[in-house]
Order: sequence, then structure tokens, then C-alpha cells
Amino acid sequence: MTITTISSATKEVKIGFDQPFVIIGERINPTGRKILAEEMKVGDYSRVEADALAQVAAGAQMLDVNAGIPLADEPRILAEAIQLVQSISDVPLSIDSSIIEALEAGLAVYQGKALVNSVTGEDEVLERVLPLVARYGAAVVAISNDETGISEDPNERFKVAKKIIERAADYGIHHSDVIVDPLVMPIGAINTAGLQVMHIVRRLREELKVNTTCGASNVSFGLPNRNGINSAFLTMAMGAGMTSAITSPLHAEVMAAVRGGDVMMGNDPNCANWIKAYREPVPEGEGRVRGGRRKRG
Repeated sequence: MTITTISSATKEVKIGFDQPFVIIGERINPTGRKILAEEMKVGDYSRVEADALAQVAAGAQMLDVNAGIPLADEPRILAEAIQLVQSISDVPLSIDSSIIEALEAGLAVYQGKALVNSVTGEDEVLERVLPLVARYGAAVVAISNDETGISEDPNERFKVAKKIIERAADYGIHHSDVIVDPLVMPIGAINTAGLQVMHIVRRLREELKVNTTCGASNVSFGLPNRNGINSAFLTMAMGAGMTSAITSPLHAEVMAAVRGGDVMMGNDPNCANWIKAYREPVPEGEGRVRGGRRKRG
């Protein structure tokens, strides 16, 4: 079984076929969040700190950190945000940028083994990002699109993923350190979007032996009750072999779906994680033990 290990200075997270599904918190991202973008731009990371702590408390095992703000000093902001998040939490991070200078700045300050989010299949991008990933000993998200765009044919997206994995190997990056994002399209616009992802994920697992991730909330874009769609999608994706997702852990129904999926997949031995999350607390004064015997009322 393929295991991708990501770490902070003090904590490891394992992503794998026989491991609990990994939720990578998506909230530290200024895209579409005007207030957060303005705050980060001027060095105010109070909202970043709050988002980081809330996501970890809700069950995220990793956090994605993005600083993509137009006309801002993205390398500086990303590095500062990473340092702040690592100072208040021990979870590993995904360093998220399309700008090579920002990725390098983030990797330079990161403590542990990071996940670089991401690399696409264009030759120029591969030649810039993969040497950086190799130099810092990181893992990388491989996104299944290239200069031709995002194909609606899942077989074409599979080919792009395979190309990235093979090119990564040329730089000494083992396939276990490549996590493929098969690209989730809005199912409200493309009715077969879910089926496409399931098809690609199964092939990636069975043929290329790689772990997978996705931006899970993309699937429900434009629909009502988005968390209901996201929950259904994630449990089905887990059944197809997906091993992680970049999404918000702040929605209880989504986290319940993922934890329930782990139980059904046999990746939560004795249902321990489920019980820890959902067991009702014992009312005060009940269930206490004295002298090895349960206290009776």
C-alpha cells in the first residue's frame, strides 16, 4: 500500500489506502474573501490564526495555506502566514501557490516535510516546480490538466496525471510523494462529473498506486444544500479509493460523512475515532467507579 507522509516539526500525517481519510482544511485562502485578503496584505494575520485553530479543532489533520492576493508580495505573505500557523499548531501544511517564488519562500521557512500544492502537466511548469519539490524533500499535488485545459474525458486526465508522475520520477520524486488531484467539476453543470472522478480515482489507485486529493466543494458549486452534495460525494470518492480532500472541516455533516466512511472502509479500527467524536458525555454523577464497581444510584 502506498503511504504519503507529510510532517510538521513534531507531527506526522500519513495519507494512504489503508489509513483514515485526511481532511486538509481549505479556509486559509484569501480568494473570494476580501477582508482576509486586505488583512493579510498589511501583515494582519489574526483571521488566519482564528481559521487555523478552528479548523484543527473541527478535525482537520492538515491545513492548506494560500496567499494569492493580486498586486501583493505573495512570497513574503505566504512565508509569514506559514510561520504563524506553525507557531500555533502542530499539524502539517500544504503550501498553496501557482507562483514559484512564493512556493520557494514558503518551503524555505517550513519546518518538516511539506505538501506543495501544486504542479500541472505543462512542461514549463514541471521544469520549474519539480526541482523545487525535490530540493526540499517535499511531496506534491499533481493536478490533471495541462496546456490543453481540463478535459471532460477522464482517460485524458489520467494520461496527464501519469505524465506528471513519470516526470517527477525523473527528478527522484517517488510516486508515493505525488498525490493526484483528478479535478472535480461542478456536477450542476456537468452531470457526469462525479462519475468522471470515481473512474479516474479507481485507475490511479489500481494502475499507478498513487494517493489522491481534490477540492471537494467544487462538486456542489451553484447548488442548494451544498454540504449534502459534498457529503455524498466524499463518501463515494472514499469508496472509489480517494485518500484525502481539501475542504472545510467546519461543516458537521461533512465531517460525519468522512468519519462514517472511515468506519465503513475499515480504516477506523473498533470505530475508535467515531466514538471519540460522537459518544455522548456521561452525565455528571453517573457512571463513576468506586473500588472497581460501578456506582449505583
